[in-house]
Amino acid sequence: MCCLVGGAAIIGPRFALALWWILGNKVELAFDSWVWPLLGLLFAPWTTLAYVIAWQPGGLDGNVDALLVLLGIALDIITYMHRFAAKAVRQSPPGYR
Repeated sequence: MCCLVGGAAIIGPRFALALWWILGNKVELAFDSWVWPLLGLLFAPWTTLAYVIAWQPGGLDGNVDALLVLLGIALDIITYMHRFAAKAVRQSPPGYR
């Protein structure tokens, strides 16, 4: 069950962001170039997705938008920590878990 949740946390935001990028134009409007959303898709998908959700035509507006982006940063950190912890457990010697 833990692997299923971890896999969904890794794949889910990338899938949602890629789908939103292909089917809509908000990702293109939120960023000046295609490079930043691509890098966000690869390395910080939760933050990029939160930024796209919070973005409005005038840019980010208010504390709620900033809080949403900070939540995306926190979710990216948690996802990376989970990934590295799982790798450390797999590489530990047998019987040492």
